[in-house]
Amino acid sequence: MKCQKCDRPATYHITELTGPTPVEVHLCEQHAQEYLGRGNESSVEMTQAAEQMAQQLAKHMIVGQAAEEMKRLDQQSCPYCGITFYKFRNQGRLGCPHDYQVFREQLEALLANIHGDTHHKGKVSFHGAKASQARTELIRLRQEMRQAVENEEYERASQLRDEIRRIESGENS
Repeated sequence: MKCQKCDRPATYHITELTGPTPVEVHLCEQHAQEYLGRGNESSVEMTQAAEQMAQQLAKHMIVGQAAEEMKRLDQQSCPYCGITFYKFRNQGRLGCPHDYQVFREQLEALLANIHGDTHHKGKVSFHGAKASQARTELIRLRQEMRQAVENEEYERASQLRDEIRRIESGENS
């Protein structure tokens, strides 16, 4: 696009909002300085001011995008224990071992920041993986039983109660 006052390329695109309708003006650097009443101001200072305004605008856009992303992430929940990412952020505790997979992407940066790594290098429970799986299953069943009671599905709740008792007593199916 060319300057409206000469044949040079327009590098400044100004929209005047002072009248009843917006007016767009396309000017080269020299005519833009005259138009803005800054004929004595150097083009370097104008460029720096424009860059600062662009940086501020970019920061506001990034903050807005981050807020929208956090809102979306906060609604995500674990299908086993029901904890939401919002609840985790407020409590600082996860609900079950599956949360590490459900919220994996969000937690990796957090774990790397806190612990310096994303892989566990410490002690392992002497009860082993079977005990951990049983505890996880109990958490899921209890959550499901609470939901069944809330929905007044009492037969389903009693079946879940019996399954919980079977697991707690150590019986195998």
